[in-house]
Amino acid sequence: MKYLLLIYSNPESVRSPVSPPDPELLAVPADEREELTAQFEALRKEITESGELVAGAALGDPLSTRTTRVRGGVPATTDGPYLEAKEHLAGYFVVDCDGPERAAEIAARFPGARFAAVEMHPIMSMSGQEM
Repeated sequence: MKYLLLIYSNPESVRSPVSPPDPELLAVPADEREELTAQFEALRKEITESGELVAGAALGDPLSTRTTRVRGGVPATTDGPYLEAKEHLAGYFVVDCDGPERAAEIAARFPGARFAAVEMHPIMSMSGQEM
């Protein structure tokens, strides 16, 4: 089963595709931040070698995000996501693993789970048979 892992972070501090920017992260000693990076790299290597990693990417600055909505048949595009939260979607991974327990295990190992959140969304095939 494929899962989309959405990695959230706080854009108010240091930016990194590996360790999410968050003031709590900035308070972590440098050697511990290096350990988080090493843990992430170990996870990335593990899920790459196991064939579970399908895709992944860090996303651009939320200041360059645009949102399009169509209301009454009229499209309108505005700046930013303007969510009612300090976190933004910083990146994603697509994994193909045995089930939700394994997807949760992988998600929990991302540094973003410690400082913000990692959402897991099952990805349905076009037939929708997974659900």
